[in-house]
Amino acid sequence: MPSINSVDTIAVFCGSKNGTNPAFATDAIALGHWMAQQNIRLVYGGGSAGLMGVIADAVLEKGGQVTGIIPSLLLEWEVQHRKLSDLIIVEDMHQRKKELYSRCQAALVLPGGFGTLDELFEIITWNQLTIHDKPIFIFNSDGFYDALLLHIEQMKKEGFLYQDAIDRIQVIRTVEELQHYLNIRPRPLFS
Repeated sequence: MPSINSVDTIAVFCGSKNGTNPAFATDAIALGHWMAQQNIRLVYGGGSAGLMGVIADAVLEKGGQVTGIIPSLLLEWEVQHRKLSDLIIVEDMHQRKKELYSRCQAALVLPGGFGTLDELFEIITWNQLTIHDKPIFIFNSDGFYDALLLHIEQMKKEGFLYQDAIDRIQVIRTVEELQHYLNIRPRPLFS
């Protein structure tokens, strides 16, 4: 696990909608402000809507750096954030995920929909296949991922998961926990 001093970029995967619980946006703002204060660059999907826009705005509000990576299709729909430090246009969603992950030292997943789950499971799979060894954080904002975590535990119980991949996933509920994990070696998600 890298220390906070060695993490200069975190990839954040999250929804293009805010969801119905105001805690999701509150946590995204707190995370964005903390990243800017720690001089940690945000790299994310480049959108202006939903939690994606909320976290980007929060980092920018505190003078932080934000790199957006957006597929040309979404650019055509004019959903890109227009005030980013950098906006990189890629051909498709798969290339977007590869770019996001190649530019960070850690990944963090906030609440979101199908796209966010796709991103989460792809980066976990890449971890399992040793394509990378970067830590993955699930920000379980107000218990949003409780049911998913129970399902992951069920997959482990039924013998479908590899322990080394599970050990690289950390579940946090606050920004302070993220800071703690980046400073201190974490304990496994499921022991």
